[in-house]
Amino acid sequence: MAGNSKRRGATTKGKNKAAGSGGRNKRGLEGRGPTPKAEDRVYHKAHKAKQAAQKRQATQPRRSGKMLAGADWVVGRNPVYEALVAGMPVKQAYVAEGAERDDRLRDILRFAAENSLPLLQVTRGELDRVTGGLVHQGVAIQLPAYDYADAEDLLADAAEEDGIVVFCDGITDPRNLGAIIRSAAAFGAQGVVIPARRSASMTAAAWKTSAGAAARVPVAMVTNLNRALEQASRMGFTVVGLAGESDVPLTGIPGVDGPLLVVVGSEGEGLGRLVREHCDVLVSIPIASEIESLNASVAAAVALYEISQQRDQG
Repeated sequence: MAGNSKRRGATTKGKNKAAGSGGRNKRGLEGRGPTPKAEDRVYHKAHKAKQAAQKRQATQPRRSGKMLAGADWVVGRNPVYEALVAGMPVKQAYVAEGAERDDRLRDILRFAAENSLPLLQVTRGELDRVTGGLVHQGVAIQLPAYDYADAEDLLADAAEEDGIVVFCDGITDPRNLGAIIRSAAAFGAQGVVIPARRSASMTAAAWKTSAGAAARVPVAMVTNLNRALEQASRMGFTVVGLAGESDVPLTGIPGVDGPLLVVVGSEGEGLGRLVREHCDVLVSIPIASEIESLNASVAAAVALYEISQQRDQG
């Protein structure tokens, strides 16, 4: 009869010991480190769940207690009313069923009625869904996609009229872009040109800050700003770059009566190297020595005002 001495793994005198927890298997595991967590193992369902959660988080708009405006949404009662009064274009306006009536909502409803703006009434859950979870207070408007002007047509029209065009280099804050557009409208510029990369675009924030000027001043987007500057030079534009370190004052702009292109850089880095090389002249705005620089939109406004004054005096 087989006894315990015949079991697999048993040892006998004069033979090698069989491998247990401290034998060959242990040596085979050396250097592999601790067992990965379930969510870090690509074949485990916990890993798939983690990946799905990260994907949802990446696409979900950030929530905040403040009123938010996405690229094509304006939400919240005060922002919506201000956007409507400013003349921002509206693709669709929404109001939640059962939304509590207050003075601001009544203002919105009155504005919609007086301006024949249809309001689509939806459930609060549906409004949550279409706005991506933004804090909407029961009201939101969706903007249409901005229709950018053709840069070549914009430059051709401005050249024919000895006009002014503003180029933005590295303006990443949409509020600065909106303020520049507003100044362009105020001082008679024919349009604004922005690059497709590393730049603010015509979002709800830019529309709002322009205070309606974006509906009157064309904005063009180009894939290569330096190439557009070269084209403008060939068309007869004098290209003027704003640079705080320049020794040429703003009052010394050459060619002020002809087609003029004003290039505004970011407040932090200023004009890019290649952009500087494409400028005919760099000019500075005299400011107090204790102030390092001006906000980009403020610098653009000062420059456009000075150019308009010089043109009027000429």
